[in-house]
Amino acid sequence: MTIDDKGGRPIEVLLVEDDPGDVLMTREAFEEYKMRNTLRVVSDGVEALAYLRKEGEFAEANTPDLILLDLNLPRRDGREVLREIKNDPELCRIPVVVLTTSQAEEDVLRSYQLHANAYVAKPVDFERFISVVKQIDDFFVSVVRLPSRR
Repeated sequence: MTIDDKGGRPIEVLLVEDDPGDVLMTREAFEEYKMRNTLRVVSDGVEALAYLRKEGEFAEANTPDLILLDLNLPRRDGREVLREIKNDPELCRIPVVVLTTSQAEEDVLRSYQLHANAYVAKPVDFERFISVVKQIDDFFVSVVRLPSRR
């Protein structure tokens, strides 16, 4: 359930999230459902792009198979990060799920215009949040086929 169809390797998930509570709940979802995937976390847009481009302290980072991206980030907004990812020929193949508190129609529309693969409004309720993270994992691991890592 939490492995891809190519040799059974867990996938690498990059969570770009500045709220420590949401990071904790995402980690707990991975632990509760015994997800074998690796969860990496960065807390702002500048760190996200440095991680993806393997710059500085992230020089040895693995390229993620999936990105969970908050929109409202310090230093560099999630929309800007999404635009950079989807305009980069090396990064554009990585699926990006916008996972944010915003339910504004303009944010949904803008995210899809920037080629987000999915837009999910974060539930406030803990159990529902855990369930949503599990559903995202199930979908991107069990249902869709992800490109091979480079």
